[in-house]
Amino acid sequence: MTGYERMINILNHKPVDRIAVYEHFWGDTHKTWVENGWVKQTDNFDDLFGYDMSECWAFNTVADLDFVPQVVEENEHTIVTVDGNGAKLRTHKYHDTTPEHIGYLVEDRDGWEEHIKPLLKPDLRRINIKGYKDAMERAHKAGRYFVLSGVNVFEMIHPMCGHVNMLMGMVEDPDWIRDMVDTYAQLQIDLQEELFSIAGKPDGIWYYEDMGYKGSPFMSPAMYKELIQPGHIRTIDFAHSQDMKVIMHSCGFVEPLLPHMIDAGIDMLQVIEVKAGMDLLRIHKNYGDKIGFMGGIDVRALYSNDKEIVNRELEAKIPTVKQGFCYALHSDHSIPKTVNVDTYRHFIEYGKELGTY
Repeated sequence: MTGYERMINILNHKPVDRIAVYEHFWGDTHKTWVENGWVKQTDNFDDLFGYDMSECWAFNTVADLDFVPQVVEENEHTIVTVDGNGAKLRTHKYHDTTPEHIGYLVEDRDGWEEHIKPLLKPDLRRINIKGYKDAMERAHKAGRYFVLSGVNVFEMIHPMCGHVNMLMGMVEDPDWIRDMVDTYAQLQIDLQEELFSIAGKPDGIWYYEDMGYKGSPFMSPAMYKELIQPGHIRTIDFAHSQDMKVIMHSCGFVEPLLPHMIDAGIDMLQVIEVKAGMDLLRIHKNYGDKIGFMGGIDVRALYSNDKEIVNRELEAKIPTVKQGFCYALHSDHSIPKTVNVDTYRHFIEYGKELGTY
């Protein structure tokens, strides 16, 4: 089977020859592997490791497209910039991490209505049409399933105004949150309509929504259902109306939200973060007849660079979760530079061996 055929079947819970394989890496992993002579600078990991799918981030949803990011602080180890949302972000110079958000222009409804909402129009400058077309052509030429990736409403709102302001707004000014959810959901749909009319549809949609942290979601299931789920329903319904399945990523412990996420229409959950409290076996048992899964393999096993530890992690999970034809192999987070390429190759090869039907 091709990767395209494999992913199509898995997303529809139909028989396949083996589980699918995909992965994410921290940005400095490729650099380190090149420096160590393990891979070439020109190597593309989708090709090198024979993945079953490829993705492309084609949209820029920052509010002010004309704003040039400004450096406002710098020291030996970090740099602080202001982006087109008016948010201050601290990044490390020498290793790749998620940016730390440390300040916001927008803290309430007035700031949103004055500085952000008027700018959120489906301008074609927001769309990397050439990059999308090239990525789709490469994926389909290689027989891979191709997804348009991007953020959904939760992950568009909190980088703009911050988690604390957003979550307090859910309690103190829920209509402000509803307005942001509606605005960003419509922007996502408008951009997709523009892109698809120009360059054609992908095979599926991948939304990134980090809605949890260790041991808990950022909001209660009731609050998710009231304020965030409507945006998910709108965007997922649009994808389904275009005959596209939806993969949704979320770091953190989001299991309490999962019934409502399923009701919103997600077709596959990714990344199933073990150290946050997510349990792939439990989630597969409870929801495997409803959605597919990608991830849930503890990346800390790979940190060890000990193949026996990797084997035990895979053997404990793959024989069970491959049942029902609904699983794709992936770590429960991105692969860091401390993992040797030989360890990673063993991980995917033994995973495929265990996941063969």
